[in-house]
Amino acid sequence: GKKARTFDLEAMFEQTRRTAVERSRKVLEAREREKEDQAEKEFRNPCTDSSASASSATGAGSTLTQRYLDMVGDSVSDEDLTGPSMQSQTSAQGPAEDTDEDDDEFIGPPLPPGFKDSDDDNDNDDTEEEDNNPVKKIPDSHEITLQHGTKTVSALGLDPSGARLITGGYDYDVKFWDFAGMDASLQAFRSLQPCECHQIKSLHYSSTGDVILVVSGNSQAKVLDRDGFPVMECIKGDQYIVDMTNTKGHTAMLNSGCWHPKIKEEFLTCSNDGTVRTWDVNNEKKHKSVFKPRSVQGKRVIPTTCTYSRDGKLIAAGCQDGSIQIWDRNMSVHTKFHCRQAHAPGTDTSCLTFSYDGTVLASRGGDDTLKLWDIRQFKKPLNSAERLPSFFPMTDCCFSPDDKIVVTGTSVKKGGGSGKLFFFYRETFQKLYEIEVTDASVVRCLWHPKLNQIMVGTGNGLAKVYYDPVKSQRGAKLCVVKTKRKERQAETLTQDYIITPHALPMFREPRQRSTRKQLEKDRLDPMKSHKPEPPVAGPGRGGRVGTHGGTLSSYIVKNIALDKTDDSNPREAILRHAKEAEENPYWVAPAYAKTQPKTVFAEVEPEDDETDKPEWKKRKI
Repeated sequence: GKKARTFDLEAMFEQTRRTAVERSRKVLEAREREKEDQAEKEFRNPCTDSSASASSATGAGSTLTQRYLDMVGDSVSDEDLTGPSMQSQTSAQGPAEDTDEDDDEFIGPPLPPGFKDSDDDNDNDDTEEEDNNPVKKIPDSHEITLQHGTKTVSALGLDPSGARLITGGYDYDVKFWDFAGMDASLQAFRSLQPCECHQIKSLHYSSTGDVILVVSGNSQAKVLDRDGFPVMECIKGDQYIVDMTNTKGHTAMLNSGCWHPKIKEEFLTCSNDGTVRTWDVNNEKKHKSVFKPRSVQGKRVIPTTCTYSRDGKLIAAGCQDGSIQIWDRNMSVHTKFHCRQAHAPGTDTSCLTFSYDGTVLASRGGDDTLKLWDIRQFKKPLNSAERLPSFFPMTDCCFSPDDKIVVTGTSVKKGGGSGKLFFFYRETFQKLYEIEVTDASVVRCLWHPKLNQIMVGTGNGLAKVYYDPVKSQRGAKLCVVKTKRKERQAETLTQDYIITPHALPMFREPRQRSTRKQLEKDRLDPMKSHKPEPPVAGPGRGGRVGTHGGTLSSYIVKNIALDKTDDSNPREAILRHAKEAEENPYWVAPAYAKTQPKTVFAEVEPEDDETDKPEWKKRKI
């Protein structure tokens, strides 16, 4: 990375003072010469009125000059400088002298009232020079590095106000960065995996900045709110239906997606199922409309990227057959514009983006090219740049806020050099500038128009922010000036030591010698360390109800398990209480005492021997 510039303020002030002194000297010398010329003219043409007016002007001029010299400093006031007033001198100067003064650069304290100088002209000249040299508009003097992870940062999103940045990568993570809330440690305030084990392909804030579109490697796009909580998930289509128009959603992996620039509820996705679909946030059950790119033979082709035009009236898609196809948003059947051989067939067109004026389309191809197109004359590109390697299906390109520069990144193999960010002049496609970002590929790039800062996602898990303290606004400037927060020390268990010098020895607290020793001591004290009460253990009935749980059922189950009585023979268990019931009838007998009949038992005769029985009774049946 580049080193930060250092400034010697004392040297700058000294240089400013010297410049002011030198400038004042030149101005006053010019006045002296003019005064001499004027005196010669008056000597040749003597006139009383003119001499009176000249003397009054001289007197007024000396007063103003003295005030001016007092403001410049002691070094100027020590010199014996006199002359007419600056106002009269300026008005008397010719056009040639004005031009000479315009060439000099004036740096110094405020000028006296009524003095007109060429500072405004110089400012205009600087502005014109900056317009003529677009490189000066690139905010790259400073940079910060945000550590997303170790794998490729494949998605970047910045909300319209420029307050929050989101990064997504091949590690499935989406991280949220708040510039106003971050300090110099540059830590993300939230990290989540919204699509489980699917790589993040695209992240995009809506036009109002309140929701985020997440496009990953699965077939269902998700919408999150500003804090990362899910709002809706698109439905998955039926993969057994041949005509993709009749399915309610995508049936294959998503490739890209973006929000409508004007309608905050509508977004766009494209997929490997060969369709581009528009969706409404309020209706997750079905898409709004379907656009089906077709090859020259009318066969299905896969769109690898899609975007809206700046006014939202057109939908553009870059396809795997090398074509770029554009539809009217309200007419999904036939394309409005198309270019069949925009890029090499079989390569992934990784990015399409419209210029801010809406007339030019930039396309970043998998054939290592960057091209500009006028969609009204779509057969031939306006400009083209080659030998820009791209190994990723989401390599970006974007326009500068003033629409004069086109930016893209390049990919490198491991150990093959540094990934670079290239800046091309839109009119001539001349390479204006390049930034060596890191020793890995540059995948994503984003130039925010409000912040005037450039965000870059790289192949080694970094998200870099380039900015200029003068030209840029807010964003990274907010967090670099904040010091790192100190880590909170662990709360110790030691209590505050109260010093009581006049207390009696028996009430005096022992003096603390070491915090660490006192901490270890307090750790062993169950009261000071708030040691939790251990659960009741061991056999026995006398424990608490909540030993194995706080519910009544657990208490009953525990008591049943502890009951040692044997109820294996129910007859014996009942007859055990027979004697007590007979002697002290309490439950049943008193209730039936009045109505119960007296028991009458039949007398049973003793059975005779077998010999006395008749013959037919002896027979066994």
